Amino acid sequence: MQLTKSLIRLFDIIASALGLLILSPFLLIISCLIWNEDKHTPFFLQERVGLNFELFRIVKFRSMSPNKSGLLISSSTDKRITKTGGFIRKYKIDELPQLINVLLGHMSLVGPRPEVEFYVNKYNKSQREVIKVKPGITDYASILYRNENELLSKSLDPEATYLNIIMPRKIRLNMVWVNNYSLKTYFDCILRTLVHIIKY
Repeated sequence: MQLTKSLIRLFDIIASALGLLILSPFLLIISCLIWNEDKHTPFFLQERVGLNFELFRIVKFRSMSPNKSGLLISSSTDKRITKTGGFIRKYKIDELPQLINVLLGHMSLVGPRPEVEFYVNKYNKSQREVIKVKPGITDYASILYRNENELLSKSLDPEATYLNIIMPRKIRLNMVWVNNYSLKTYFDCILRTLVHIIKY
């Protein structure tokens, strides 16, 4: 198990470093587009729960207007979403800065999506098993629920839908990774993610 963790960490470092280097011109362009729209920082920082409940600040491209309060989750019809934000959310470009979190060791390329502490505190004992692995940029739940924002936009109570329906289902899918932690599953999830991106 320790060897598997070490190899996965090695691949995380190599892939995130190369990804940031190769994508740097594109990331700069996106940053400029976000800043130009409202003259605010292009990045969104938020505390999330990591491995063994250790808090860290996740880095994403900002897709919403700053200084506007609201739900911790958002739907595709959320009025806080900016014009540029709608585009980068649609194509998951807002997630790319998380390569920084991977490089720093807060996250892995593969793992359960990190939640805010508010939602993690609502996990039951069995659901908290997902905190025993490092959170990631992609996982099987992220692939299946790629259109989560659209699903929430159809709900009369998005937060209740997320808490009672979507979150439990995603955690069950996360357990596939937790219970099958291996290089094979790691690369399988990455491959499925790439195929899904190309397909859609």
